[in-house]
Amino acid sequence: MKNLQLGISAIVVIIAGLVYGFNPDAVLAALIGVDLRDLELKHIFKGIMGLYLAFGIFWIYGILRPPFWKAATLSNVFFMGGIAFGRGVSLLLDGYSAPFAFAMVLELVMMFWGLYNLRRVLRVKI
Repeated sequence: MKNLQLGISAIVVIIAGLVYGFNPDAVLAALIGVDLRDLELKHIFKGIMGLYLAFGIFWIYGILRPPFWKAATLSNVFFMGGIAFGRGVSLLLDGYSAPFAFAMVLELVMMFWGLYNLRRVLRVKI
């Protein structure tokens, strides 16, 4: 069961990365009405794609290679917590967005699930 949190996170983050990177113009316009004609924005989203893919692959690696499980889970906790923190700041400063508020809740769930796994499996004090 300790690998389920990493597996779900990896699948979701890899899919999100591909959505952000391969065709952000069409996908983001359809989902949230963002127009990405600007070349610099396209580069930013391709960079986000690379980051998401790298983390997703690392989490899968942590599942497949037990010596890396702790590092993969810890990176997942910081990744999910960092994104949730950023969304929380945006919620306070920019206003409410239902899709992103829901995403923030899911990210917090994954973060706390990872912390729980670290405590339970490794008896790590957090």
